[in-house]
Amino acid sequence: MPEVGSHLWIEAQVRQYLATGDYDGFFVNWPGSSMVDAAAHATQRLRAALVDTTLREARGFERPTPSLPGPIDPWLRDKLGPMVDGFFTVQERDCVLDALVRGVVFLTPHNIVDVLTTEPWLSTAWRLANLYLNSLGASRLGSNADDLVGLSQDTTCYVSLAYFDETDPFADFVVHEAAHVLHNCRRTSIGLPERRQCPTLLDIAFHQRETFAYACEVYSRILAMTQGREARQAALERHMESELPPDERVDHGQYLAILAEAVHARNGWRCIWKRCAP
Repeated sequence: MPEVGSHLWIEAQVRQYLATGDYDGFFVNWPGSSMVDAAAHATQRLRAALVDTTLREARGFERPTPSLPGPIDPWLRDKLGPMVDGFFTVQERDCVLDALVRGVVFLTPHNIVDVLTTEPWLSTAWRLANLYLNSLGASRLGSNADDLVGLSQDTTCYVSLAYFDETDPFADFVVHEAAHVLHNCRRTSIGLPERRQCPTLLDIAFHQRETFAYACEVYSRILAMTQGREARQAALERHMESELPPDERVDHGQYLAILAEAVHARNGWRCIWKRCAP
């Protein structure tokens, strides 16, 4: 067993972090002149190891970067605008949509180092490294790494380039992750006035958050593909025959009931919100 605080002990801590994403957030026994100094040096060591290992694992798996829709802002506004219009008042829509568009980040070979370097949380940085490696077809850093295409953190939505390989007509990870931002983001953080009863943009029950995001994702695709109530119903029936959310946190019966109500409503977004509220 390496002596606590020794070079071998530090290397063991680094290996554990790279393999699992776990680390001691208090950085006990890391060398330093103070707790703050030890935390700073430990964070720097773990983050540097993550960047180096990610780049090494990605070597040889480079894929042609798909042409992102250009310019990207109008494309994102078209994609996210219907959801924002459905949930927010005319006075708030521009502010919310601006925040969502600013927050979408596609992980590419050109920005992955910057993303891993600037992401404040080491645990999130580890998940983003695995998200990026998975998009390349490279080995992930740990066996317990999530098989993700998107990940939201505060007001930022990180999206894998695998997004552009998706063939499911009812899938849209950009909308899914943006929906999570709506219940994570505080109103005051994007310049909206505070509401005592709901400090976040939308009040969504904790146990309903994945149901909410999946319902928003599929409803946005149904609206994009159809015109009229009958066409929306037919699209929902096609979705019911396809793969439903592979997430144990989502009750498929409830999820489909929410969508069934949404496709027949004048404002289906409000139905989704109401059914997922506390």
